[in-house]
Amino acid sequence: MTGNQDARVDMTTGAISPRLFRLAWPLVLGNLLQTLYNLADMFWVGRVSPEAVAAVSLMFPLSWMFVSTAMGLTAATIALVSQHVGAGNDRRADKVVSQTVLLATVVSIALAAIGLLSRHWLLYWIGARDQVYVEALAYIEVIFLTLPLTFLFFAFRSSLQGAGDTKTAMWLVAVSAGINIVIDPFFILGWGPFPAMGTRGAAVATFLSRLVAAVVGIYILVKGSWGIQLHVGDLWPDREILGNLISIGYPASLDGWARSFAAVALAALVARFGPAATAAYGIGVRLMSVSWTVSGAVGQATATGVGQNLGAGTPDRAVAVTRTATVATMAILFAAGGLVWVFPEIAIRIFVDDAAVIDEGIVFLRIVALAWGFFGGLMVIQGAFRGAGHTKVAMALSMLSRWIFRIPAAVYLAFAWTVTIPGTAITVSALDWGVEGLWWAFAASATASFFVGVAWFARGAWKEGVVETDLDGATGGAEDEPAMDD
Repeated sequence: MTGNQDARVDMTTGAISPRLFRLAWPLVLGNLLQTLYNLADMFWVGRVSPEAVAAVSLMFPLSWMFVSTAMGLTAATIALVSQHVGAGNDRRADKVVSQTVLLATVVSIALAAIGLLSRHWLLYWIGARDQVYVEALAYIEVIFLTLPLTFLFFAFRSSLQGAGDTKTAMWLVAVSAGINIVIDPFFILGWGPFPAMGTRGAAVATFLSRLVAAVVGIYILVKGSWGIQLHVGDLWPDREILGNLISIGYPASLDGWARSFAAVALAALVARFGPAATAAYGIGVRLMSVSWTVSGAVGQATATGVGQNLGAGTPDRAVAVTRTATVATMAILFAAGGLVWVFPEIAIRIFVDDAAVIDEGIVFLRIVALAWGFFGGLMVIQGAFRGAGHTKVAMALSMLSRWIFRIPAAVYLAFAWTVTIPGTAITVSALDWGVEGLWWAFAASATASFFVGVAWFARGAWKEGVVETDLDGATGGAEDEPAMDD
C-alpha cells in the first residue's frame, strides 16, 4: 500500500501532545461542520412553517438511533484497523476495511427497507399528527434512502481514522456540508427552476450531499493512497472478521441508543417544571454541546492512539496517550466552564432575552458548568476503551452515568414522593428540590461516572486489546484472526 505519510499520524513514537493534536483538530472541525450542516436544514425549513420545523425536530431521536448503529461499526473499525496498523500489518487492516464496507452496506439497506415499510407506524409512535405527520412523512421517506450513503461514509471515515488520518474525512465533511448549505434553499423553498418541496426538499439536499461524500470516500479507499485500501476481492464475507466487527460494534450502537433515550427521559422530567425550565435546559445543553464536540473529538483521537499502541505492543504508551488527552481536555473544559460560571447571563442572552428563561438558565449554568471537565474527561476515557476494542466497558459507563446515576438521582432530588418498603415500616422520601434537583443530578452523575471510569481504566484489563500480538508486538500473521476479549 502506498500510504500518504503527510496525512497519517503515527501515535506509537514521538512526542504525544503534538501528535494527539494533529489527530484531534480535524475531528473537532469536522464535528462543528456537521453541526452547521444540521443547523442549515433547520434554518431553511423554518422558512416553510412551524409544522415543518416540528416534523424535522421529531425525526432527530429516530435519526440518532440509525446514526448510533453506524457509530457502532465506526468504533469496531477504528479499534481493529488501528491495532493492525500499529502492529505493522496494513494488509490485515485492509481486510477489516473491506468487511466494514460490506457490513455497512448490508445493515444500512436492511434498516432502510424496514424503515420504509414501517414508516407510518413509526411516525405515529413518535407522536406526529395532522400536518406535522404529512411533513414528517415527506422527509423520512427520502432520509431512509439516504441511510446506505451515511453508513458508507462512516465506514470510510473510521477506516482512515484507524490508520491515523483524520484530515481527509474532515475535508470531505466540509465539501458535503457546503453542498448541503448551498442547495438547501433551492429544494426547500423552490429557488430558480426547482419546485418548492419543503421538508422533502431538505431530505433531497441531504441525500445529494451525502451521495457526493459516499462516492468520493469509496473512491479514496479503493485508490489506497491515503493510508488504507479497499480491495474489491476482499468484499467476499469473512465470517470471523464480520463477527468481530459486530461483537465490538454492537455495544457502541447500544450506547448511542441509551444516550438518546436518556436525553428524552430527562427532557420529559424538565418539561414538568414549565417552559422556562425547558428552554433554559435546551439552551444550556446547546452550550455544553460545544464542549462535547471538543471532548468527543479528543476521545476519537485517543481511540486511534490507544489502538495503534496496543497493536505495536506498547500498552504503557497507550496509558500515556489517554492520560495526556484526559488532562488536556479537562483543563480546557474546566477553564471554559469556569468562564461560563462567572458570566452565565451573557452566555444565556446569546440565545434568548426572556427574563424567566435567563434566570433559570443562570441557575442551570451555576450548577452544571463547573462539572464540564468531568463530562469531557469521561468521554475521553470511553474513547480509550473503544480504541482498545472494549466497547462494552464504554457502554457500561454510559449506562451507569445516565440510567443508574442521572435519572434515579433526578427523580429523587427534584420531586416530592414517599415510598414505604413492603413488609417494613421503613419509608423513603424524596428531597423535593424542584428543578434545581435535576441540574444537580445532571452534574453529579457525570462527576461520579468519571471517577468510576478512571478506576476501571486503572485496572488495566483493556491493555490486552482485541488483536493478538507476539512478544515483539507484531500480529501473528496475515491470516490470523483478531481474538476477542471483552
